[in-house]
Amino acid sequence: MSKNPYFEIRRSRIQGRGAFATRKIRKGTRIIEYAGERITHEESDRRYDDETMQRHHTFLFTLNSKTVVDGAANGNASRFINHSCDPNCEAVIEDRRIWIEALRTIQPGGELAYDYQYEREDDADEKEEARYPCRCGSVKCRGSILAPRRRTRAVAAEARARRRAGQAR
Repeated sequence: MSKNPYFEIRRSRIQGRGAFATRKIRKGTRIIEYAGERITHEESDRRYDDETMQRHHTFLFTLNSKTVVDGAANGNASRFINHSCDPNCEAVIEDRRIWIEALRTIQPGGELAYDYQYEREDDADEKEEARYPCRCGSVKCRGSILAPRRRTRAVAAEARARRRAGQAR
């Protein structure tokens, strides 16, 4: 694994190993490409069967409807960038490549993290949520690395009504 000019890998309080800034990384900096073997969704399901795994742990990144990048196979240090519900990085897909870029300026020693927004099934229940726990520790933590639930118009209207009712008191 070649050395990245922006970060080093070490133990993380979030999960296993993490990527930590070795210098100031300015907002908008393209830090690293998420690399690994390009495989089909079917192959990723074969390699990593969530039903038989004791806990969910993969280095898969969906590129598009046909292709998944498996960072565990021929990957690089990008696979150690952990999830956060309040990330300082984001994944940007451009020209069939996945880049990790800084959302805001990151100080030396800061852990790099992006929101995995792991694909959520429409019928995901509490058991499903528990299979994909988040350990980011952010005050904005959703408790899961799954993508946020999509809000329907009815749910959004109900939330607005509750806010208005609370403001009227």
